[in-house]
Amino acid sequence: MILRIGVMAVLAAVVVGSAIGVVYARQESRQRFVELTRLTNERDDLNFEFGRLQLEQATWTENNRVEQIARERLGMVSPTAAETVVIKR
Repeated sequence: MILRIGVMAVLAAVVVGSAIGVVYARQESRQRFVELTRLTNERDDLNFEFGRLQLEQATWTENNRVEQIARERLGMVSPTAAETVVIKR
């Protein structure tokens, strides 16, 4: 009888421990999923920003944009045919 009560107590403790382990594992899983979702959204936002910055960089480095800035800010002009010198070797 005492042995039976002892076995029942051990089994009850194992069941309770197992239940606590399941609850803990599910909570960890939920927390990891929330973190994964947050990081996925952050990655998507960063990819969008990167694409926007690449487009902006392409716009700023276009030849006509560089020429426009050279003319406006630096007062540069293309040389005329008379001002052009060809050097041959």
